[in-house]
Amino acid sequence: MKQFEAKLAWQRGGQSFADQRYSRAHEWIFDGGLRVPASSSPQSVPVPMSDPAAVDPEEALVAAASSCHMLFFLSIAAQRGFVVDDYHDHAVGYLEKNDEGNIAMTKIVLRPAITFSLTPPNAAELAAIHHAAHAKCYIANSIRADVVVEEAR
Repeated sequence: MKQFEAKLAWQRGGQSFADQRYSRAHEWIFDGGLRVPASSSPQSVPVPMSDPAAVDPEEALVAAASSCHMLFFLSIAAQRGFVVDDYHDHAVGYLEKNDEGNIAMTKIVLRPAITFSLTPPNAAELAAIHHAAHAKCYIANSIRADVVVEEAR
């Protein structure tokens, strides 16, 4: 078993608390020392109690799914002899009520745009690489949301 950690730090800083008018801004601290400003989404908690410049958990989940898929895609493409020059994705997550009536990330749509050197894969090969990457992506395998891969628009 492998273990991955992230630390989180939040302080009230003397703000009122019981009235819900406290800052949701906090910090994620990762191994290696990277510190990322985080907050609730302004779509969930209005500014100034949230920080629109910070990463919110919903964005982080979408980014994690996108990143995981890309990392496996790159590895599988290399194994199959394809050379990727760049990979860009505009991933979108959908937060709505699920079948149980709870608010959940019900779908994450990945739209990777990929440039290859030399001979690119044909449509069937590209779909097979995406399928294999999706099957190996432990983020997609860990969440209940459907993670869907679509062509870039």
